Amino acid sequence: MEVTESRNIEDVTAPMGGPPVETDTRRRIVHAASTLLQRQGYESASVKLIAGAAKASPSSVYHFFPGGKQELAIEAMRYGAQEFSDLLTAGLSSSPDPAQATAACALLLADTLKESDWADGCPIAVTALETIGRVPGLQQAATEALVHWQELVTAKLESSGIAPAAARSLAGTVIGMLEGAELLSRVSGDDTPLREAAVHLAQLVRATPQV
Repeated sequence: MEVTESRNIEDVTAPMGGPPVETDTRRRIVHAASTLLQRQGYESASVKLIAGAAKASPSSVYHFFPGGKQELAIEAMRYGAQEFSDLLTAGLSSSPDPAQATAACALLLADTLKESDWADGCPIAVTALETIGRVPGLQQAATEALVHWQELVTAKLESSGIAPAAARSLAGTVIGMLEGAELLSRVSGDDTPLREAAVHLAQLVRATPQV
């Protein structure tokens, strides 16, 4: 169904047998905002630009997000963070061996980044760094994402027999290494840092004593 400027059509009408257009339009707006935020940051991602990328009207953005760009950005960061959580979950569940599973996270990230032509990196880093101290809601969303990612890795390490305190500390290192290697790969346009990180992460996990 063609997107129009009419709220009655774009936001309410549903195609026969399909999902409500309101749901689809909102989803497209959030997805577009998430992509632009991780590629360009908060300041450069205007409502007009987001609406254009979502094939929607600016009025639709404000219809779904009365709080404007800030409200949308918070949800978009959470959307992107969930996508990264899904990547971590896929990597961590790929092997019962925690060393191989942790390495798999770095390799999946390398593949994803390369497929996007080095454009789609961490879904929260650019926006979080750009808005620290200025947009508390975004900082909170970023903090929640980092904590959740660390919890996912911690659970995997604990399930393999690593003591809880050691698992949590190591999980923080894993997330930090993934974030740093992702940045190096994105800047250089080369997945070598992430593939090397996979090797070192596996070594680090294997070297951690189990209970």
